[in-house]
Amino acid sequence: MAFHVEGLVAIVVFYLAILAVGIWAAWKTKNTGSEGDRSEAIIVGGRDIGLLVGGFTMTATWVGGGYINGTAEAVYVPGYGLAWAQAPIGYSLSLVLGGLFFAKPMRSKGYVTMLDPFQQLYGKRMGGLLFIPALMGEMFWAAAIFSALGATISVIIDINVNISVIISALIATMYTLVGGLYSVAYTDVVQLFCIFLGLWISVPFAMSHPAVTDIGLTAVHQVHQAPWLGSVNSLDIYTWLDNFLLLTLGGIPWQAYFQRVLSSSSATYAQVLSFLAAFGCLVMALPAVLIGAIGASTAWNQTEYGVPDPMTKKEADMILPIVLQYLCPVYISFFGLGAVSAAVMSSADSSILSASSMFARNIYQLSFRQNASDREIVWVMRITVFLFGASATAMALLASSVYGLWYLSSDLVYIIIFPQLLCVLFIKGTNTYGAIAGYLFGLVLRITGGEPYLYLQPLIYYPGCYPDENNIYIQRFPFKTLAMLTSFFTNIIVSYLAKYLFESGTLPPKLDFLDAVVARYSREHMDKATLVKSDNIVLNELAPVNPRHSLTLSSTFTNKEAFNYVDSSPELSNTEDN
Repeated sequence: MAFHVEGLVAIVVFYLAILAVGIWAAWKTKNTGSEGDRSEAIIVGGRDIGLLVGGFTMTATWVGGGYINGTAEAVYVPGYGLAWAQAPIGYSLSLVLGGLFFAKPMRSKGYVTMLDPFQQLYGKRMGGLLFIPALMGEMFWAAAIFSALGATISVIIDINVNISVIISALIATMYTLVGGLYSVAYTDVVQLFCIFLGLWISVPFAMSHPAVTDIGLTAVHQVHQAPWLGSVNSLDIYTWLDNFLLLTLGGIPWQAYFQRVLSSSSATYAQVLSFLAAFGCLVMALPAVLIGAIGASTAWNQTEYGVPDPMTKKEADMILPIVLQYLCPVYISFFGLGAVSAAVMSSADSSILSASSMFARNIYQLSFRQNASDREIVWVMRITVFLFGASATAMALLASSVYGLWYLSSDLVYIIIFPQLLCVLFIKGTNTYGAIAGYLFGLVLRITGGEPYLYLQPLIYYPGCYPDENNIYIQRFPFKTLAMLTSFFTNIIVSYLAKYLFESGTLPPKLDFLDAVVARYSREHMDKATLVKSDNIVLNELAPVNPRHSLTLSSTFTNKEAFNYVDSSPELSNTEDN
């Protein structure tokens, strides 16, 4: 394949435009907030992200390279088709559920990151444990989409994959480094516009190519391969449900989502943003579905791609850039490439910022340096943005199974963090003992279920499992949802059991080594502010309130009406003096 100078120029111009918008947003954020809350402005944008920008950035966070490429691939792959393209519906429902049940309690309490409520209720140790799967999810996701971007660019303009990955990662890291959430949010607006325009412009050209059969015909009839509508057979129904629940419920407990929720100007706005993003995810999936259908409807031997087809060459995951390259005019394919690049960068920057936000606040500040200055936290965030960006880039270049690692880490987010989030927000009486037990049970059940992407054999063989071509056993039983439910109920049962044993005197108070039951309730009775402080979260950070300086101690705890009555009755005062 020849080196395309025009394609390289198009990518450079697009990247420079994105970088310019990111730097402009960074300059804009310098005037946001007071000197004392610069770190909060970087993490949650000063809590003044409006509906338009907020809706775009929340949609762009989900509509990433994996979302666009993965949807097209699922529709294209014979035997799967649209029936297995679960991401559009799954993530949209995830956003709706997040808006209905999670956005309001999180935003109304003024949290700064997703891990704040865990550290408030369970303490800094549990916050650190929950940081591990959250960090793994964000980092492996960023690495996976950087890897996808490098392969996509190399398909169309034929440059070295490593160079394209490094340059893309540098651009995304640079504007995230200087501007935080403001840069990420405003570049998301530009990127989402490019994704929408680029893919929709490509679809008519690809569909009108002579080698493409009418997609309405190939949806239900076998022409070049099985119909692209696909189907779910009875043996795979539980696997389908397990994956769908993972997308729907496991898509909620991500810092990238709650960062947008917590940056909105009110709890109501946070809910509306979620609903807007749910609609946006469905709309943005349409061109990807059509491109996958076009790929399934193409006689590839009549194109420059030749034979065998992409499925036989094991390039099904690259069907979107292949359609852009071989079924569209050159200038259109370059425009579509810009759209794919935008999709990837809009997710990668969010993941890097999310990981650095949780580390700087919940690990560095609240666990180790409670008295750290705001300037110090800002520098910690900048350093970790660079480090996490470099780590994700290195994994994209070196790891052979980045997607396998991301699948496993996203499973851990669903199995461990989601049930913990349910307990901390909606179940009264859970404590650190239950949280640790639920964490461990969920982790063990997930690991022992195996992971074919990592060639990890299961230790527990659930009903219906079978070996694949590599002799790795595949589970048909919905063991991921089983692990999540086990983690949830273990947390509740162990928490209530520990509470009963300590409060009934069965166990002496000195055995409460986590200070989760006896010490916690004694401190709560003495001083509720102390309870929050001892868990390393200052009360005014959780629910900022403007102080009323006119109030005095006497006016707070006395009957003002009585004093007013005395002051306004001189006769009564004279009588008392006499």
